[in-house]
Amino acid sequence: MTSLTAFILGAFAMAGLVWLIKRFFGFPAQSPKDYTGHGPTFDIRTQLNGAMLCDGIIYGPTGRVSSRFTAKFDATWDGNTGRMHEHFNYDSGTVQDREWQLTVDDTGKITAKADDLIGDGTGTQAGSGVKLSYRIKLPDSAGGHVLDVTDWMYLLDNGTIVNRSQFRKFGFKVGELVATMRPADNASQAKEAA
Repeated sequence: MTSLTAFILGAFAMAGLVWLIKRFFGFPAQSPKDYTGHGPTFDIRTQLNGAMLCDGIIYGPTGRVSSRFTAKFDATWDGNTGRMHEHFNYDSGTVQDREWQLTVDDTGKITAKADDLIGDGTGTQAGSGVKLSYRIKLPDSAGGHVLDVTDWMYLLDNGTIVNRSQFRKFGFKVGELVATMRPADNASQAKEAA
């Protein structure tokens, strides 16, 4: 066997191993069916409704925290169609607003629109999990990059939602977000009880 043939076979073997790892292990391997029948039922029309508070961190490409934020959300629904306004305050002093237009059909399929999305986002709610995938264009102040985003939201028994998102460019992970979201009235009740 020539060294070129060995190199090519090694490259194919490595590509196959990477595909197997991505397909069966880690964040990208999740499927909505993994959460069917486990935990509370997550219906975004109920859980992402009204005033909400959010706290989160963003990890950069090196895995280190690159930004922290707090946010206030306000969502309203008319049947299967909703609007959610998000107001973010970042530790850098930057403020960002986004409004989502969300539609859910009877099978749990989600369509999402926002001004900074390229095309529509698509997703699924199943069991205690919600998956949403979309392409986003970052503001010019953040480089103006176009990223592929996968959001996973998980509903906890107390109504808190844990959100984990990965941002990819050309298939490579360039960032990750972890945040909690909870109804604003639950947060004020917890503060009063403390």
